[in-house]
Amino acid sequence: MACQARRPFRLASHWVGGLPLVNHLLGRLRLDALLAQALPPGRPAARARAVGSLGVLLRNLILNQRQPLYTQGEWAARAEPTLLGLPAGAAPPLTDDRIGRALDQLFLADRSSLLTTVVVRAVRAFALDLGQLHNDSTTVTLTGQYLGATGATVAGRRTLRITHGHNKDHRPDLKQLLFVLTVAADGAVPVHYRALDGQTSDATTHVDTWTTLRALAGRPDFLYVADSKLCSRESLAYVTAQGGRFITVLPRTRREDGWFRTYMQTQTPPWQEAVRRPHPRRRTSPDDVWKVVEAPLASAEGYRVIWVWNSLMAAQDADRRQARIEKAWLAVEQFQTKLAGPRCRYRTRARVDAAAHALVADAGATPWVRVVVEEHADPHFRQERRGRPGARTRYVRTARSRFTVRAVTATDVVAQEARTDGMFPLLTNTTLTPAQVLEAYKAQPRLEKRFAQLKSVEAVTPVWLKKVTRIEALLFLYFCSLLVQALLERELRQAMTAAGVDQLPLYPEARECRAPSAERVLEVFASLQRHDLWTGTHRLKSFQPELDDLQRRLVALLGMRPADFTS
Repeated sequence: MACQARRPFRLASHWVGGLPLVNHLLGRLRLDALLAQALPPGRPAARARAVGSLGVLLRNLILNQRQPLYTQGEWAARAEPTLLGLPAGAAPPLTDDRIGRALDQLFLADRSSLLTTVVVRAVRAFALDLGQLHNDSTTVTLTGQYLGATGATVAGRRTLRITHGHNKDHRPDLKQLLFVLTVAADGAVPVHYRALDGQTSDATTHVDTWTTLRALAGRPDFLYVADSKLCSRESLAYVTAQGGRFITVLPRTRREDGWFRTYMQTQTPPWQEAVRRPHPRRRTSPDDVWKVVEAPLASAEGYRVIWVWNSLMAAQDADRRQARIEKAWLAVEQFQTKLAGPRCRYRTRARVDAAAHALVADAGATPWVRVVVEEHADPHFRQERRGRPGARTRYVRTARSRFTVRAVTATDVVAQEARTDGMFPLLTNTTLTPAQVLEAYKAQPRLEKRFAQLKSVEAVTPVWLKKVTRIEALLFLYFCSLLVQALLERELRQAMTAAGVDQLPLYPEARECRAPSAERVLEVFASLQRHDLWTGTHRLKSFQPELDDLQRRLVALLGMRPADFTS
């Protein structure tokens, strides 16, 4: 009797991770459909490939799996295909060329209208409040020459110019683009972005940005909060004339700043305590206290000036000043040791004075430290004539100028400056109370968190692209990724508040987290996989991912079901 050959068994694994969670949010935004509608017309097959490639790349960015384009196909092949919008069992033929062509199609699309449509959909689907918007900019630093990114016109559209500028990553040696982002105070959800030439000044971006935000919000009286670059006469006058409201930081170079700091030397304004909370890092340290007062004089344009004082900032200013003074003193003491040496080369008072003042300037302590140089004659004896000295050798006494230098702290100047430690002015045209102005401005650092998320978590650089057109399209996808991650955080935090949940054990070792981030939530689901047992071409059984208690708790808070993670 012939022995029947046994069919080998094969176990195939498909990564699930946080894809169901991402698809849940993308479905509420209808982002895949909106992308498909926005792409320029073309052959149906090519259009479908472009939509599928952009969908895979977008999910890759949201899940923080950023890699070069040529690895996207390998990543997609490991994932559950149905969760990527691909047919079950189909191998996604995603090459870097195909994704690059998809980015070319996205560049040709009307991305401005698409951006507005996506944000309006987010506002309606998630009930976003656009009553207060925060704006700031950062730089996207690029490595390479990018000689072709000169602002030329491609397909009737002007491209961006990648060039050197004021680099906010402290890399003036590298070229850059300017990335302007606006978020809503409601959850710090991004609602608008602009990618601009690398050398663009921040002060020139606010008029166009505010005009776009007015159309997006549907009214001009939303509260626009920005940094000191908004404080230009043209921008402020435009926003005010259009019925807008703003809060910005008054630059230190403005005359109003110097006037109030002088006023503080002789007057004690009626400070009002606005916020008091425990020290953010050390429980035994003094409380973190915020005080506000309205300046007696308005700005030159007639806007209100609200001065803010913070106890932690005051302590930091004092520590920073003392550190610079100590650095200057140490440098002067070391210089004095050199002057006292036998081989000192400083022979003139002017040279000693210049060197000592340079040391103080290098320490950044010029306002508070002055240098005192004293000269004295140092006797020096030499033989009257050449030869070996003897009993009858005569000596001539000469005087050599020697110098001593010492640092003196200007205690009166230090005391005057200490009266304004921890203070900064806010400029506004609103009727809000000083405490309300401070409360609105204190949401500005949440925008900085989005920039940190863009650069560190989502790894916008290195870009790994050469064509500036594809870089522009990729930045649009990065904005969409930021939007989805911000909505995830907002939905979870609101659900925690509604359920009375103060914290979740999201950190390693099950440590509690009060403000969950999208990065940590997606990491919790990163290990989920589906396994299929095959014999030949026949699938015997599927092993669906099983959620643990924390994952089930998160799924419930986000309004989903465990079944959403099974196919």
